[in-house]
Amino acid sequence: MSKNENFVFQALHVIAWVIFVGLCIETGGLVVNFIVSLYKPAFVQNLYQKLDLSEMYQRSEWAYFSMYTFILTISVLKAYLFYLLIQLLDKLDLSNPFNSLVSERISKIANCTFSIGILSFIAHQTAQNLQHRDYVIDSLDQFWVDSEAFILMSAIIYVIATIFKKGVEIQTENDLTI
Repeated sequence: MSKNENFVFQALHVIAWVIFVGLCIETGGLVVNFIVSLYKPAFVQNLYQKLDLSEMYQRSEWAYFSMYTFILTISVLKAYLFYLLIQLLDKLDLSNPFNSLVSERISKIANCTFSIGILSFIAHQTAQNLQHRDYVIDSLDQFWVDSEAFILMSAIIYVIATIFKKGVEIQTENDLTI
């Protein structure tokens, strides 16, 4: 592996770690918001992202808990996605990339990405349904605006995972023949 390729992979690894830490902080902030909003709703306007859903909570606890469940689950899945990416970058050996561990990680990344996309799409549709019932959901759009991108990305990653799975099979077969 050349110095340039090694530098690029090290830079990607650092970037993945930075994004992972940022997503963990965001998830932690959302959990704190959720807990504080249950006990001290007046204080929510001073918290992380000022995600004030107290009006929704007063109108319907079901709507409040469902929206917050979507938000927290999507946030946790995004952090988990980058955790899987970090694991992949740790285990990836470019001199022998077709191994079962790499293939498994790429498949998990595809599944996680698809889950984020589908869950974001369902959350967006649920939020639109609530908006038709005169709920204020303007602050929620930021959490699932990219659902279609995640679904498309999962399809691309799935193709790559399938190629890696076939590569592992071919490499194993070649190792047995020699």
